[in-house]
Order: sequence, then structure tokens, then C-alpha cells
Amino acid sequence: MSPPVRLAYLVTHPIQYQAPLLRLIANQPDIALHVMFGSDYSVRSFVDPGFNRAITWDVPLLDGYSHEVLPAFGRPLAETELPSFWRPFSRGVARRLEAGRFDALWVHGYNRASHWAAMLAAKRLGLAVLVRDEATEVSAARSLPKRIAKQAFFRTLDRLSDGFLAIGSLNRDYYLAHGIASAKLFTMPYAVDNAFFQGAIGRAAPERAILRARLGLAPDRPIILFAAKLIERKRPFDLLEAYATVAREPAARAPYLLFVGDGALKTQLEASIARRDFADARVLGFQSQAQLGALYDLAEVLVLPSERESWGLVINEAMNAGCAIIASDRVGAAADLVRGGDNGFVYPCGDVAALAVSLRAVLRDPTRGVAMGARSRELIGRWSFAEDLAGLRAALAACVHARTATEALA
Repeated sequence: MSPPVRLAYLVTHPIQYQAPLLRLIANQPDIALHVMFGSDYSVRSFVDPGFNRAITWDVPLLDGYSHEVLPAFGRPLAETELPSFWRPFSRGVARRLEAGRFDALWVHGYNRASHWAAMLAAKRLGLAVLVRDEATEVSAARSLPKRIAKQAFFRTLDRLSDGFLAIGSLNRDYYLAHGIASAKLFTMPYAVDNAFFQGAIGRAAPERAILRARLGLAPDRPIILFAAKLIERKRPFDLLEAYATVAREPAARAPYLLFVGDGALKTQLEASIARRDFADARVLGFQSQAQLGALYDLAEVLVLPSERESWGLVINEAMNAGCAIIASDRVGAAADLVRGGDNGFVYPCGDVAALAVSLRAVLRDPTRGVAMGARSRELIGRWSFAEDLAGLRAALAACVHARTATEALA
């Protein structure tokens, strides 16, 4: 039996969505994983400016895999400070890569100075370098000069990297558009812990009536769910306007609208709901991952109207609950997970009338809504950590083995 591939993974901080995937990878006999974090600020209570409040994750972030927090230049990240291009700037990565006799370095995010330093060190040591990032054509507004500069940026990144782990089709297209050869692209989809969410949803189902009563929601009326930061780029007011159009139509079955999240627009959104006397629209505030399962279980349809969204993992989560999905065409996940008329609808971002049409299509026919939800759950079953593991293995097989063969011939 061949020895396991020794894989170092570099990421700015522990991320709640990644922890279960890292545990799964670490449990594979053919991969010896070691994770290096630039900071551990997310393990403690920290302030997320988007949510406009302190966050403490209620899921384990560091259990079940080998890891360390790297020393860094300068002071540690404060609880109100998120990672940036320059911070944290980790020290000692090259020494650790050499001492650990790693075969490959996988970095998450290429817009970090310390990640570039790590890739250069890995290249110098003869390691294969794998890159995973979220960028797509819809994830950010880019001027012409910036797009031109990106071409030069990617030429350098291409020389440094042996493989790119694409999170979805738009991310793959972005790499191709910037000159990365298709042979260097491996699919490692953005997935959530489907088993975790399905378990949470299954446990919540028997208490569904109790939760409805606690929230003051009458039985047998559909629920529209928004679960995201209440900030401008998520466009929560688009959904509120579309809801205003359809909510009082008899065929819509008197839907509720629940906004789950916090952020700079929360007070303004609450005031707008009160001013317009929308008694069936509520702002529930921030909810943890564990609490979200019960709310997904209540919902018939999840709506994500964002104008810039590199992915949108809330879609994955809601699909595990059997929700129909409505998303704008600026949401990265929509290209892979939302099939128009099948498990939901994709509409042009900012087109409130089109969003209202999509809501009507789900709400007016409860049988169709249930079928869409069932289809969501079926589709998300094939967009999982199993596909992540297969993509990572394919990249390691191609890049590490190719590098080893090249060195043997040298």
C-alpha cells in the first residue's frame, strides 16, 4: 500500500463550513492532513461587521484533525477585525513545510500576501501547489483596468500553481477566462455538511407545530425565508417589495415572510415592515447554524436576492430541508444548484417584478412547491463532501504524482 499523501492546508482562520470537511479528509487513510491557520480569532467571540454583532459559533471548529495556529508578524487580529490582504501575515511556513516533508500545499484564497509567500516557499521546496478560491464573474464589480491587471495576476498565479480546485461552474469559467488550462482544473464543489443539516432538520420536524406557535405562525400557510446578512448587497428590500406584490393575492395562500439575519439594514427593514403594516413579515435576527435547521424545516421557499454572491451556502442548507429555491442571477450557487422550473427559479438581479413572478409560481400550487422541495433534496445529495473528497483526490493524484514523475526523470 502506498504511503499517504502528506497535505498541508493553509487558510486564514477556522471556518464553520470547512471544519467537518477537514475532519473527513483527515480520516482518510490515503491523505495525511495538517491544517495551518493564520489566526484563531473565529474560535472565540468576534464581531462580524456584516452581521453587526458579536458571533460565537456553536459548532466545533478545531476537533478531529491535526492543526496549528501560525505565528504572525504584528499584533493578533482584534475581535472587530477580519482578515485582509496583509493580515494575518504568517511566519515560519517554509520551515514547517520542509520539516513536515509535505507533498503538497493547498491554500484557500489567493488574495492574501502570506498565501503567496507560502506558495513561493512550496514551489522552492518542490511541493505541488493547489489553490481554491471563490471568485466568479458575478462575485465583484471589476473595472476595465482591474480586469486587465487580473490577466497578468493570473499568469503569475498559474506559474506558481499545479492545480485549481473549482467550487462550481462559474468559478471554473472564471479560471478558464483568465487563461488557466482546463487540465489544471479539478471540481471540489462548495458543499455543506449535508448529514449535519439533515439531522438537525429531522430532529426539528416533530417540533414544527410548537415552533410555529411560538413564532405566532398559523398552520398550513406557506413561509418564505430570507437567511443572510441584512446588508445592501444582499438586497432584502427587493424581496420585501416582491412580497408586497403577491402577499394579498388569494392564490398565494397568505404567505409569511421571515428575515433571518442581522446587519446594518435591520432597523430600516423593521421600520419599513411596520410602516407598511405587513403583519405577516418578521425580522427574527441572527440565528446559529443549529437554530437554522428548524427554520429551514418550516419554510416552503428560500429566496436569495443578492447582487454579488460568490456562492451562497445558505442555498445548500435550505435544499437539505427540501425547500424550493429562488435566487438572483448574481448568486454563484444558482448556476449549479437551481434548475428553473424544477427545484426553483433564477431571475435577473434587481428585477422585483420577475422575483414576484417566481414567488407566485411556487406559492400558488402547493403540490408544485412540495415537488420542487423534494427535487432540491435530491439534487443536493449529489453536491456533497463525497464530491469534495473525490475532487481533492483527483487533484492530488494528477499534481503530486506528475511532479514526482518529473523529478524522477530529472
